[in-house]
Amino acid sequence: MPKRGNQPIQGELLQGTLDLLILKTLVLGPAHGHTIAHAIEHRSDDVLQVEHGSLYPALHRLEDRGWIASFWGTSENNRKARYYRLTPAGRRQLAEQTHRWDRIVAAIYRVLKPAGPAVLEAPVVARTSARGPDEPKHARRAGEG
Repeated sequence: MPKRGNQPIQGELLQGTLDLLILKTLVLGPAHGHTIAHAIEHRSDDVLQVEHGSLYPALHRLEDRGWIASFWGTSENNRKARYYRLTPAGRRQLAEQTHRWDRIVAAIYRVLKPAGPAVLEAPVVARTSARGPDEPKHARRAGEG
């Protein structure tokens, strides 16, 4: 359950975000899918909700790329479970993706919270109506639309 004021984010985040979160979670040590999802949700104060329909394809994709490896083990409730661990290639990928993510977040922040006043100006629209000889074609009189 999200904390008060923290609505869970529904839908898709930027492509690759779940991969990054999984890799970061596995830095802490091997874990099975349920634990990975719970850790992401907990560390995000339940803002990020990880659906199993997204988690397991991501785990398989990361394993296919050699960034994580899996093995069978016994879960806390004494059941057979597939555990995932970070590989050395996964650690390198985590560093690269973290750097990329930092750049994306900074760029988005610059767009959302510009340092100075907005410098966007509306384009000047050329008018074809009759004007006085001293008025440029692009000038508008007050009240003209």
